[in-house]
Amino acid sequence: MTISSDLEVHRQARATLIDEDRSLRRDRLERASDAEVKADHLVREIRAAEAATIWQQEHPSIPHPFPGMEFLTGREIIVKTRLFAILRKVRIPGMPKGALLHCHLDATVNASVLLKLALKQPALHVRVTERVTSSNVGSVLPEFRALPRNEYSDALGLTDDSYEPSSWVSLTNARKNFNSSLGGPERFDEWVIGAMMINPTEAYKTHNTIKKIWQKFTSTFLVSMGLIRFAPIFPDYIREFLKSSIEDGISYIEARINFLYKHMIGEDGKENVPHREWLVMFDRVLNEVKAEMKEQGRVGEFIGARIIYSTIRFITPEELKWYLEDCIALKKEFPHLIAGFDLVGDENQLKPLIDYIEPLLWFRQRQKEEGVDIPFIFHAGETLGDGSPADNNLYDAILLGTKRIGHGFSLVKHPKLIETCRQKGIALEVCPISNEILRLTSSMPMHPLPILLNYGVPVALCSDDPAVFGNMGLTFDFFQAGVLVASEVTGLSTLGQLARDSLEYSTLEGEEKRRALALWESQWNRFIAGILEEEH
Repeated sequence: MTISSDLEVHRQARATLIDEDRSLRRDRLERASDAEVKADHLVREIRAAEAATIWQQEHPSIPHPFPGMEFLTGREIIVKTRLFAILRKVRIPGMPKGALLHCHLDATVNASVLLKLALKQPALHVRVTERVTSSNVGSVLPEFRALPRNEYSDALGLTDDSYEPSSWVSLTNARKNFNSSLGGPERFDEWVIGAMMINPTEAYKTHNTIKKIWQKFTSTFLVSMGLIRFAPIFPDYIREFLKSSIEDGISYIEARINFLYKHMIGEDGKENVPHREWLVMFDRVLNEVKAEMKEQGRVGEFIGARIIYSTIRFITPEELKWYLEDCIALKKEFPHLIAGFDLVGDENQLKPLIDYIEPLLWFRQRQKEEGVDIPFIFHAGETLGDGSPADNNLYDAILLGTKRIGHGFSLVKHPKLIETCRQKGIALEVCPISNEILRLTSSMPMHPLPILLNYGVPVALCSDDPAVFGNMGLTFDFFQAGVLVASEVTGLSTLGQLARDSLEYSTLEGEEKRRALALWESQWNRFIAGILEEEH
């Protein structure tokens, strides 16, 4: 054989091998329309141009800019890019994101908006363990609670010399009388909002280990909980979450609600609002938002929302049975709202699924007895471990028949489990920005998402706790690890497949799912047309 014939054989073998290797991927361009292929190429050109320009420029506050860098530092560059404008509603129709399948309701509304809602409620009070001063304002955490009218406080404020540690002060007084030397009411707002979020210094310097950042992460929920778990605020909070999600192109939601506390605080300042009333409020607001969308002629933009019943994995197996029975009771009364069940919390520190096997198996039997179907949708593998209890949660979740896996970060270490997820259609709820800020990866190029896609595992991109991370909606997650910046192989069509899969692997069924997918396809085609029209 001649050298030229050898080269041709090699070229053909190379092309065949590459094609076979990529054949498992769910986003092959061969399945795309001509318009989508053109739009995909345009976006790739924009990506390459911005990688060579905006990401190579000097940014005084950012010493090492690169595509896919740590989110909290790179956010100010991201929002200036054309790629971000394409994904967001800027000039052209924004990208239809499909479904948001992994988010915790108590971290889904912008912290500044939550504070504004709280300041309208005279019953809300705040306290701290020590008087707030210039030396501790960055470390002391506020605790909020609504009090009965006969317990309202007339104390001046948290910075006043007369303040007694752990005594309640009305929220309005605390803000109004925040010492001017500390910055007055504006600094009060910054202090409260900062306590409900993670900032770059905390994420990348002072709390730069998994254990430390989880401590900070957990503290944000302890602060916001006292504001959200108040019945007069809860409906407005849900409404804000739904409407902001719709504006970002999200058409369907399955939100995890933490039912650990058995009662919410009512308007009278007492803990007397049971879980049933939480769902009544959720259902009412959901229907109101859908009615508003219909009046605006925007029915196709929002299908609806459901709830994944969750509690925290530090409770005992015996205590878990109460929550499982509660979940069944709510499912029977609100079959259209309860989408599944999950156990949440830091997998590296709290109980693994194996500790709850007996009540979880019992739960499956109880469902049969009660004639309901509540799929498990477990957090599992949100860890760097390999063979650790957190990593082994993946085995138990799959054996228990989980419909999807929350995070599944360590799945790529397990070839058999990858094969199982692909064959059984177990989708991963991947939360790229959350994974990075919570120290599972240092940047998007190091994230295992491209590996999952290459193996053909279905994936839904999710935001996890956007109020804490500042990644409201889904646009930032689609930008960061929506593989526009994390892989040379994937592009705009990949984003489309991720959005499509988020609906395909939701708990929607039958005609409802077909309608959701058809509406999404229509929006996707308009989005593609908008890109091409803009470039033309």
